Amino acid sequence: HRPGVKGGYFPVPPVDSAHDIRAAMCLVMEEMGLTVEAHHHEVATAGQNEIATMFNTMVAKADEIQIYKYVVHNVAHAYGQTATFMPKPIVGDNGSGMHVHQSISKDGKNIFAGDKYAGLSEEALYYIGGTIKHARALNAFTNASTNSYKRLVPGFEAPVMLAYSARNRSASIRIPHVTSDRARRIEVRFPDPTANPYLAFTALLMAGLDGIKNKIHPGEAADKDLYDLPAEEAALIPTVASSLEQALEALDADREFLTAGGVMSNDMIDAYIELKKQEVELLNKSVHPVEFDMYYSC
Repeated sequence: HRPGVKGGYFPVPPVDSAHDIRAAMCLVMEEMGLTVEAHHHEVATAGQNEIATMFNTMVAKADEIQIYKYVVHNVAHAYGQTATFMPKPIVGDNGSGMHVHQSISKDGKNIFAGDKYAGLSEEALYYIGGTIKHARALNAFTNASTNSYKRLVPGFEAPVMLAYSARNRSASIRIPHVTSDRARRIEVRFPDPTANPYLAFTALLMAGLDGIKNKIHPGEAADKDLYDLPAEEAALIPTVASSLEQALEALDADREFLTAGGVMSNDMIDAYIELKKQEVELLNKSVHPVEFDMYYSC
């Protein structure tokens, strides 16, 4: 009873052999203050799972992510298993993301709700524009590992192209279908669980606010499947960074939106870049098993 390749989405036991361990994780999360909305097996075959929790304010949600990971790791250990939040642990199968749903309320009103595309407001579109403009700098925080960029490749439902849409999941920013203006929001799909949620959420908010401040329009929505575009059309759509090194270079060059109002300091950004460059260098200097496969008999 094992799901086939791409066959892992929503099976039931016994094919979904992880149901009981997920249920145990959910119970502990609830005891620790999180509100669990759903859990299910995901698309990838090797026990990829999703536990969906209720929205919260920004810092509280970052706290909840730390609790979430703590619970998953420790309940897995109690069951004699291990859990990983690596974005791409298995070659050729879907990776694991951390999609970030965002909206902004002012005086109790959701300012993302309006009469523009997909029920969004002009402010929400500008917010998307800021996210797209600063995406590669954001990647340094939202996709904070060398492994992150093995997930961000075409196919495998990976959000590589910087576009927005209410109708397909190949766009890096999706507009979920909702039944009320209170729930109107955007979903940024390129982040992954290696992100420090406090830094990633801060960076995403600052990019969006920069978009609102400077009225950065994201252009027309992309309602086609971006993976099926002709090469000449696809070449016109910007993409996320292709490596952690490229993301760090983008952050170094595009940091003003983060230092606005003293939210982040240049010293902090410099230290972060230096820390992450050490990770890049460590991997670059390490002999990889695939190199033996390619070059051992040269």
